[in-house]
Amino acid sequence: MAEPRVSVADLNACIARTIRPEVRALAAYEVAHSEGLIKLDAMENPYTWPREMVDEWCAVLADVVVNRYPDPEASRLKTRLRVAMGIPDSAGLLLGNGSDELIELLALAVAVPDAVVLAPAPTFVMYRHAACAAGMRYESVALGAEDFSLGRETFLEAVARWRPALVFLAYPNNPTGNLWDAAAIDAVIERTPGLVVVDEAYAPFAERSLIERLDRYPNLLVLRTLSKLGLAGLRLGMLAGRPEWLCEINKLRLPYNINTLSQVSAAFALDHAAVLNEQTARIRADREHLMARLQRMTGLRVWPSRANFLLVRLTARPAPAIFRYLREHGVLVKLLDGSDPLLGDCVRVTVGRPEENQRFVEVLEAALVAAPPGLTA
Repeated sequence: MAEPRVSVADLNACIARTIRPEVRALAAYEVAHSEGLIKLDAMENPYTWPREMVDEWCAVLADVVVNRYPDPEASRLKTRLRVAMGIPDSAGLLLGNGSDELIELLALAVAVPDAVVLAPAPTFVMYRHAACAAGMRYESVALGAEDFSLGRETFLEAVARWRPALVFLAYPNNPTGNLWDAAAIDAVIERTPGLVVVDEAYAPFAERSLIERLDRYPNLLVLRTLSKLGLAGLRLGMLAGRPEWLCEINKLRLPYNINTLSQVSAAFALDHAAVLNEQTARIRADREHLMARLQRMTGLRVWPSRANFLLVRLTARPAPAIFRYLREHGVLVKLLDGSDPLLGDCVRVTVGRPEENQRFVEVLEAALVAAPPGLTA
């Protein structure tokens, strides 16, 4: 075998010289291995489409032409989304390959020297990731320790101090699941010199939206996704707001970012909104049932949620040990312990099918009550 032409040390030195420090400091977004497990870690809709709906969808896709590039503006799909999402006629609409792409484009668009991205903590990790990748400064304001509330005055003080170019507010928040006071959000929008993005990824489960405020505030953008409705595999996000803002952000969007199959499939799904709405209502009901089950258990605390997941703090056993025990017994949840000071010994569990929720509760009870040997941090 030929000797390597470059030593490992030389390669590492070249990487250090070439890759920006902000990028080298980041960690890649990790997706847990889930094969063979009950998957309750990613806030997905656990229900598939009815067989007859799948057959109809396949018939539609059979006529799709894939040798040509897709509609670069996804015009027909945008028209459908406007109606389905209640987007004001005065607002523009920009589509992304998932809301993650749009978050990245927003950070790139406002990234100038010393610009700040501001968000509460804990919240969706991609806000920090996008800001750091764009070379921006990321600042956060801790939520209330007991109820994860958004402290209005504290957050406004941070706005005054940092003068952020971009503020992210998840409504409801991930991973805490709560809705913040709308009046406090209004105050943040009014005081922020830059853009405020309200991320409504879980709007179908919250049954609340600030999208009607787009006509009131020129610096407000609302972010949505179809992932939580049951279309996570399509990767379709949307950003609504004043056309003047979206025109600038659109300059950074790669052409043809929404492929033809996704455009056709999303439009098809919207034609069958009744199915998606019924599944969403079922998940909301199961969320309340699961929360009631957890509230009756000892050794943990669960917070009310307006999303399709629940935040749970393990008070009797270390969360990493409970997480491992669940995984070893076929149930995958999201371990949050160590990700933020307010999330010590916390896990997040997605609301699954009733039988999946039942299995989660059974295994959790075994971990808490039976205390199997080796259940240590």
